[in-house]
Amino acid sequence: MTESATTGAAAAQQARAADGFEDWLRAHMPDRGLSPKAAAVVEVLLSQPRRASYASTVELAQLAGVNVATVTRTAQALGFAGWPALQQELRARYLSSLSAPQVAAEHHGVAAPSSASLRRDLDSLALLNRRFDEEAIRTIAEAVAAARRTVVIADGSYAAVGMALSHNARIAGYEVVSVTHGDAELANTVATMRADDVLIAISFWRLYESTILAADEARSKGARVFAVTDAASPALAEAAERVLMVPAEGVAFFPSLTAGMAVVQALVAQLAAVDPARTSASVEQAEAAWARFGLLHRRPTPPEPTPERPAGDV
Repeated sequence: MTESATTGAAAAQQARAADGFEDWLRAHMPDRGLSPKAAAVVEVLLSQPRRASYASTVELAQLAGVNVATVTRTAQALGFAGWPALQQELRARYLSSLSAPQVAAEHHGVAAPSSASLRRDLDSLALLNRRFDEEAIRTIAEAVAAARRTVVIADGSYAAVGMALSHNARIAGYEVVSVTHGDAELANTVATMRADDVLIAISFWRLYESTILAADEARSKGARVFAVTDAASPALAEAAERVLMVPAEGVAFFPSLTAGMAVVQALVAQLAAVDPARTSASVEQAEAAWARFGLLHRRPTPPEPTPERPAGDV
């Protein structure tokens, strides 16, 4: 292991302790401290994370014995736009602390699971749209366009999101590879990264330690690091230049990939707009290659329409 990798491992171990829910929340405390009423709100978050994760602003205010405005001001004092933004990360962190059976138990008894899943995804897309960070998307797209190579880390069920990103980005004309087959492949790939490379870490629900190590190693080499996640852990956020927060809660034992897929599709659309001529040429080359390899289904040519005869013509 290289010296930078060893340093990254030590940093990951230290950051792992800081990824605890209480440590995460206290790390957001302002230096000047909180008012007694705001401290009461934080105490509810710490003592009743599950209940707070699903509570409305009114319900949380009642639990803390304060008014609704205090809940909003407390969230802002912790560095969030308001209670909905804080709650999104709070719930993601609460769910990430549970095992798969426990997550399934959280959603046990949901009537019509298929319909509930669709509604949850629609809600997540609406939330994503309200908080969409176009500047961050543009920054990442321009970084990928300028990079020698981009490495996308995505494992487990969300590997599909990383594969979609790398596949479409390559068609758009950029050298983007996804690493989805384990730590050995990841270590070998990151070992060859340079300062003119980019690393994008995609992680929902569970954050693998290997992802943190890879992000730290890439940053130590001077590469630009970005993250797409549902909860920005201190360990990953510290290594990443920008973090795209994506709602990923499902209604079963696994995270939803819908909002994550929408974000990477938006990223590729933005990437294609960076250099339209490059993307157009690359798409034409890909189309020609698909034809040469016989990958395209040849649809029969539709028959020419029969000309209509004038009225009275026999």
